Amino acid sequence: MISTKTLMRHLDELLKPQHFRDYCPNGLQVEGKDQIKKIITGVTACEALIERAISEEADAILVHHGYFWKGENERITGMKRKRLKLLLAHDINLIAYHLPLDAHEEIGNNIQLAKLLGLEVEGGLEPGNTRSIGLVGKLLQPMTGTEFATLLENKLGSKPIYLEGDSKKIERIAWCTGGAEGFIDQAIALEADAYLTGEVSEPTFHVVQEQGIHFFAAGHHATERYGVKALGEYLSRSLGIEQVFVDIHNPI
Repeated sequence: MISTKTLMRHLDELLKPQHFRDYCPNGLQVEGKDQIKKIITGVTACEALIERAISEEADAILVHHGYFWKGENERITGMKRKRLKLLLAHDINLIAYHLPLDAHEEIGNNIQLAKLLGLEVEGGLEPGNTRSIGLVGKLLQPMTGTEFATLLENKLGSKPIYLEGDSKKIERIAWCTGGAEGFIDQAIALEADAYLTGEVSEPTFHVVQEQGIHFFAAGHHATERYGVKALGEYLSRSLGIEQVFVDIHNPI
């Protein structure tokens, strides 16, 4: 068991949220019990994850996607009221780290995805930024676009959207988990053969057609399962906290 304050100091020292301009508050978003014995980790603090935490008698929920996003309706009504009511009624802490968890060099979403897929990291997707969100590197074994799409499906458990570039095999690749299709221009500037992210928007098709880069959208949720899972395992090893990763299905 550890105090909530001690846990938050440990997480903030590890993830350094003060170095990021984010779209939501990082750290403790909803205060619950002041002592934590068990944590539920997951991608998004949806109602199903909260209910699982209640059934597991957890003291905290640790997620990548929490609450209070910039631009959202600030009123506590409807779905938001129901979620917060559950957390407060059961005295459960809600802890969330967004960009700091994407970027962490050991347990972040992007480095964990690289380990899963066997990608060799060469550097950041944002040259000059020591805390680049995305990464660039190479495949250990060059593949065709179709072969890499099959690898993604096998490793992530869902079929990616694949937009075919030119006919050459993929050697150099850039990637950024989640909704980062806008980084495709950075990937092209770094002369990557392919770009991998979670989501895709309409203009991306035309970029692929005109620039020749292979593009893969492998799912926002699917690409961002591994950072928070690794973070929970790290806390269990380093602090002795019981943790359970819960993967609430999301096909997006």
